[in-house]
Formats: sequence, C-alpha cells, structure tokens
Amino acid sequence: MGVSQLKRKDRRNKAVANNRIATIKRLTLKPTIKKVDVEAIKASFEKK
Repeated sequence: MGVSQLKRKDRRNKAVANNRIATIKRLTLKPTIKKVDVEAIKASFEKK
C-alpha cells in the first residue's frame, strides 16, 4: 500500500463532518421561551 497522505480528501472529509455537525446543532437549537399570556390569545380567537 502507498504511504502518501491524501491531504485534500482528509480536509474535505473533515469539512463535511463539521458542516453536518453544525447543521444538526443549528436545527436542534431551541428558541428562548417567552412568557405567553394564553388567556389573551384565546380571547383574540374568540373575537375573530
């Protein structure tokens, strides 16, 4: 077997893995939960 290192392929593989991890992290981020007035929302639906 050859001893040459496939540097470009190694870089590409690492980049693909890092992008995949980044997209998963971005998708699983939860927005900050704000205090919501449920009764006001229900009242607004009843008006409509």
